[in-house]
Amino acid sequence: MLILVVAESALELVPRKIWGHPAVKAHASRRGKTPGEILLDRSYHHRAMINLPNSNKRGRPDIVHFTLLEALGTPLNMEGLLRVYVHTQGGYVIDVDPQVRLPRSYPRFVGLMEQLFKVGRVPPRGQPLLQIREESLGALLERVKPTWVAAFTRIGEPQTVEEAVSRISKQEKPAVLVGGFPHGHFTEETTNLADELIAVDPETLDAWTVTSRIIYEYERALSIQKKRVAEMGKD
Repeated sequence: MLILVVAESALELVPRKIWGHPAVKAHASRRGKTPGEILLDRSYHHRAMINLPNSNKRGRPDIVHFTLLEALGTPLNMEGLLRVYVHTQGGYVIDVDPQVRLPRSYPRFVGLMEQLFKVGRVPPRGQPLLQIREESLGALLERVKPTWVAAFTRIGEPQTVEEAVSRISKQEKPAVLVGGFPHGHFTEETTNLADELIAVDPETLDAWTVTSRIIYEYERALSIQKKRVAEMGKD
Protein backbone atom coordinates (compact mmCIF):
# COMPACT_ATOMS: atom_id res chain seq x y z
CA MET A 1 0.00 0.00 0.00
CA LEU A 2 1.38 3.38 -1.04
CA ILE A 3 0.18 6.60 0.58
CA LEU A 4 0.48 9.68 -1.64
CA VAL A 5 0.21 13.09 0.01
CA VAL A 6 0.09 16.13 -2.25
CA ALA A 7 1.52 18.43 0.41
CA GLU A 8 1.36 22.21 0.98
CA SER A 9 -0.95 22.38 -2.03
CA ALA A 10 -1.82 25.72 -3.60
CA LEU A 11 -5.54 25.04 -3.15
CA GLU A 12 -7.60 27.42 -1.03
CA LEU A 13 -10.53 29.81 -1.07
CA VAL A 14 -9.76 33.49 -1.64
CA PRO A 15 -8.53 34.83 1.73
CA ARG A 16 -10.61 37.54 3.39
CA LYS A 17 -7.71 40.01 3.14
CA ILE A 18 -8.25 40.42 -0.62
CA TRP A 19 -12.02 40.02 -0.93
CA GLY A 20 -12.34 43.71 -1.74
CA HIS A 21 -9.76 43.77 -4.54
CA PRO A 22 -11.31 44.73 -7.92
CA ALA A 23 -9.90 41.65 -9.67
CA VAL A 24 -11.40 39.33 -7.05
CA LYS A 25 -14.76 41.12 -6.94
CA ALA A 26 -15.05 41.10 -10.75
CA HIS A 27 -14.19 37.40 -11.00
CA ALA A 28 -16.62 36.45 -8.23
CA SER A 29 -19.36 38.52 -9.87
CA ARG A 30 -18.85 36.75 -13.21
CA ARG A 31 -19.14 33.42 -11.39
CA GLY A 32 -22.29 34.48 -9.54
CA LYS A 33 -20.59 33.93 -6.18
CA THR A 34 -19.18 35.96 -3.32
CA PRO A 35 -15.36 36.46 -3.08
CA GLY A 36 -15.19 34.07 -0.15
CA GLU A 37 -16.77 31.24 -2.13
CA ILE A 38 -14.27 31.02 -4.99
CA LEU A 39 -10.84 29.41 -5.24
CA LEU A 40 -7.77 31.58 -5.23
CA ASP A 41 -6.37 31.38 -8.76
CA ARG A 42 -3.34 33.26 -9.98
CA SER A 43 -4.73 33.31 -13.52
CA TYR A 44 -7.45 35.71 -12.30
CA HIS A 45 -6.13 37.15 -9.03
CA HIS A 46 -2.45 37.83 -9.73
CA ARG A 47 -2.58 41.54 -8.89
CA ALA A 48 -4.57 40.88 -5.74
CA MET A 49 -2.13 38.23 -4.54
CA ILE A 50 1.06 40.27 -4.70
CA ASN A 51 1.07 41.20 -1.01
CA LEU A 52 -0.14 37.87 0.35
CA PRO A 53 2.36 35.88 2.46
CA ASN A 54 4.11 33.17 0.40
CA SER A 55 2.23 34.34 -2.68
CA ASN A 56 4.64 32.49 -4.98
CA LYS A 57 3.36 29.16 -3.56
CA ARG A 58 -0.36 29.96 -3.76
CA GLY A 59 -3.22 30.15 -6.22
CA ARG A 60 -2.59 27.09 -8.42
CA PRO A 61 -5.54 24.67 -8.07
CA ASP A 62 -4.61 23.20 -11.46
CA ILE A 63 -1.60 21.48 -9.90
CA VAL A 64 -3.86 19.47 -7.62
CA HIS A 65 -6.24 18.76 -10.51
CA PHE A 66 -3.56 17.34 -12.82
CA THR A 67 -1.84 15.40 -10.03
CA LEU A 68 -5.05 13.74 -8.84
CA LEU A 69 -6.05 12.77 -12.38
CA GLU A 70 -2.60 11.25 -12.87
CA ALA A 71 -2.68 9.26 -9.62
CA LEU A 72 -6.28 8.05 -9.64
CA GLY A 73 -6.09 6.74 -13.20
CA THR A 74 -3.22 4.34 -12.50
CA PRO A 75 -3.32 0.54 -12.26
CA LEU A 76 -1.96 0.88 -8.72
CA ASN A 77 -5.11 2.73 -7.69
CA MET A 78 -7.32 0.31 -9.61
CA GLU A 79 -5.73 -2.53 -7.63
CA GLY A 80 -6.66 -0.82 -4.36
CA LEU A 81 -3.02 -0.26 -3.43
CA LEU A 82 -2.99 3.56 -3.39
CA ARG A 83 -4.42 6.07 -0.93
CA VAL A 84 -4.35 9.75 -1.83
CA TYR A 85 -4.60 12.81 0.40
CA VAL A 86 -4.33 16.51 -0.39
CA HIS A 87 -2.82 18.72 2.30
CA THR A 88 -3.28 22.45 1.71
CA GLN A 89 -1.21 25.43 2.78
CA GLY A 90 -4.30 26.72 4.59
CA GLY A 91 -4.24 23.84 7.05
CA TYR A 92 -6.82 21.50 5.53
CA VAL A 93 -6.64 17.87 4.41
CA ILE A 94 -8.81 16.29 1.71
CA ASP A 95 -9.39 12.54 1.93
CA VAL A 96 -9.76 11.18 -1.61
CA ASP A 97 -11.75 7.99 -2.12
CA PRO A 98 -9.98 5.67 -4.61
CA GLN A 99 -13.27 5.27 -6.50
CA VAL A 100 -13.88 8.98 -7.11
CA ARG A 101 -14.10 10.07 -10.76
CA LEU A 102 -12.90 13.65 -10.93
CA PRO A 103 -13.99 15.98 -13.75
CA ARG A 104 -11.50 16.20 -16.62
CA SER A 105 -12.66 19.77 -17.22
CA TYR A 106 -10.75 22.27 -15.08
CA PRO A 107 -13.73 24.66 -14.59
CA ARG A 108 -15.83 21.74 -13.36
CA PHE A 109 -13.02 20.68 -11.01
CA VAL A 110 -12.89 24.21 -9.60
CA GLY A 111 -16.64 24.14 -8.97
CA LEU A 112 -16.30 20.77 -7.24
CA MET A 113 -13.54 22.05 -4.95
CA GLU A 114 -15.55 25.15 -4.09
CA GLN A 115 -18.49 22.92 -3.17
CA LEU A 116 -16.17 20.77 -1.06
CA PHE A 117 -14.86 23.76 0.90
CA LYS A 118 -18.44 24.99 1.43
CA VAL A 119 -20.17 21.74 2.37
CA GLY A 120 -17.23 19.71 3.71
CA ARG A 121 -17.90 16.62 1.63
CA VAL A 122 -18.82 15.47 -1.87
CA PRO A 123 -21.46 14.25 -2.41
CA PRO A 124 -23.26 16.10 0.41
CA ARG A 125 -25.19 12.93 1.38
CA GLY A 126 -24.28 9.28 1.48
CA GLN A 127 -20.78 7.86 1.34
CA PRO A 128 -18.33 10.76 0.75
CA LEU A 129 -15.93 10.46 -2.18
CA LEU A 130 -14.13 13.62 -1.10
CA GLN A 131 -14.02 14.89 2.47
CA ILE A 132 -12.21 17.94 3.84
CA ARG A 133 -11.23 18.70 7.42
CA GLU A 134 -9.04 21.17 9.27
CA GLU A 135 -5.93 19.11 9.91
CA SER A 136 -2.19 19.62 9.88
CA LEU A 137 0.15 17.45 7.86
CA GLY A 138 1.56 16.05 11.08
CA ALA A 139 -1.91 15.12 12.30
CA LEU A 140 -2.67 13.43 8.97
CA LEU A 141 0.45 11.29 9.23
CA GLU A 142 -0.47 10.39 12.80
CA ARG A 143 -3.89 9.31 11.53
CA VAL A 144 -2.75 7.17 8.58
CA LYS A 145 0.33 5.82 10.38
CA PRO A 146 2.83 5.19 7.56
CA THR A 147 5.85 3.02 8.29
CA TRP A 148 8.15 5.39 6.36
CA VAL A 149 7.82 8.95 5.04
CA ALA A 150 9.79 10.17 2.02
CA ALA A 151 9.57 13.78 0.82
CA PHE A 152 10.47 14.45 -2.81
CA THR A 153 12.25 17.79 -2.98
CA ARG A 154 15.16 19.35 -4.85
CA ILE A 155 16.96 19.89 -1.54
CA GLY A 156 17.01 16.14 -0.86
CA GLU A 157 19.66 13.49 -1.48
CA PRO A 158 20.13 12.89 -5.23
CA GLN A 159 18.74 9.52 -6.33
CA THR A 160 17.01 8.12 -9.36
CA VAL A 161 13.29 7.52 -8.98
CA GLU A 162 13.93 3.82 -9.57
CA GLU A 163 16.51 3.62 -6.76
CA ALA A 164 14.36 5.57 -4.31
CA VAL A 165 11.13 3.71 -4.97
CA SER A 166 12.86 0.33 -4.98
CA ARG A 167 13.78 0.95 -1.34
CA ILE A 168 10.48 2.59 -0.42
CA SER A 169 8.49 -0.33 -1.83
CA LYS A 170 10.07 -2.64 0.73
CA GLN A 171 8.29 -0.75 3.48
CA GLU A 172 4.93 -2.15 4.62
CA LYS A 173 3.03 1.16 4.36
CA PRO A 174 5.19 3.97 2.95
CA ALA A 175 4.05 7.55 2.41
CA VAL A 176 5.48 9.90 -0.20
CA LEU A 177 5.11 13.67 -0.03
CA VAL A 178 4.97 15.57 -3.34
CA GLY A 179 4.72 19.35 -3.33
CA GLY A 180 1.45 20.73 -4.68
CA PHE A 181 2.81 24.24 -5.23
CA PRO A 182 4.48 25.96 -8.21
CA HIS A 183 7.65 27.46 -6.70
CA GLY A 184 9.85 27.19 -3.64
CA HIS A 185 10.44 24.33 -1.24
CA PHE A 186 8.67 22.48 1.54
CA THR A 187 8.63 24.30 4.86
CA GLU A 188 10.96 23.11 7.60
CA GLU A 189 7.90 21.89 9.48
CA THR A 190 7.12 19.54 6.58
CA THR A 191 10.66 18.28 6.03
CA ASN A 192 10.98 17.53 9.75
CA LEU A 193 8.11 15.05 9.38
CA ALA A 194 9.97 13.03 6.73
CA ASP A 195 12.32 10.13 7.36
CA GLU A 196 14.23 11.05 4.21
CA LEU A 197 14.41 13.80 1.60
CA ILE A 198 14.85 12.70 -2.01
CA ALA A 199 15.88 14.74 -5.06
CA VAL A 200 15.26 13.01 -8.41
CA ASP A 201 16.24 15.77 -10.84
CA PRO A 202 18.35 18.96 -10.87
CA GLU A 203 15.39 20.86 -12.36
CA THR A 204 12.02 21.56 -10.77
CA LEU A 205 9.60 18.93 -12.08
CA ASP A 206 5.83 19.33 -12.10
CA ALA A 207 4.04 17.55 -9.27
CA TRP A 208 2.10 15.33 -11.67
CA THR A 209 5.34 14.27 -13.40
CA VAL A 210 6.96 13.26 -10.11
CA THR A 211 3.77 11.51 -9.03
CA SER A 212 3.46 9.51 -12.25
CA ARG A 213 7.09 8.35 -12.05
CA ILE A 214 6.81 7.34 -8.40
CA ILE A 215 3.65 5.33 -9.02
CA TYR A 216 5.05 3.69 -12.15
CA GLU A 217 8.21 2.57 -10.35
CA TYR A 218 6.14 1.36 -7.40
CA GLU A 219 4.02 -0.70 -9.79
CA ARG A 220 7.19 -2.15 -11.30
CA ALA A 221 8.58 -3.04 -7.88
CA LEU A 222 5.36 -4.90 -7.03
CA SER A 223 5.05 -6.44 -10.53
CA ILE A 224 1.58 -4.94 -10.85
CA GLN A 225 1.75 -4.71 -14.63
CA LYS A 226 2.82 -8.35 -15.05
CA LYS A 227 0.01 -9.51 -12.79
CA ARG A 228 -2.62 -7.50 -14.66
CA VAL A 229 -1.43 -8.67 -18.07
CA ALA A 230 -1.39 -12.25 -16.83
CA GLU A 231 -5.02 -11.85 -15.74
CA MET A 232 -5.89 -10.70 -19.26
CA GLY A 233 -4.53 -13.97 -20.62
CA LYS A 234 -7.00 -15.93 -18.47
CA ASP A 235 -10.05 -14.33 -20.09
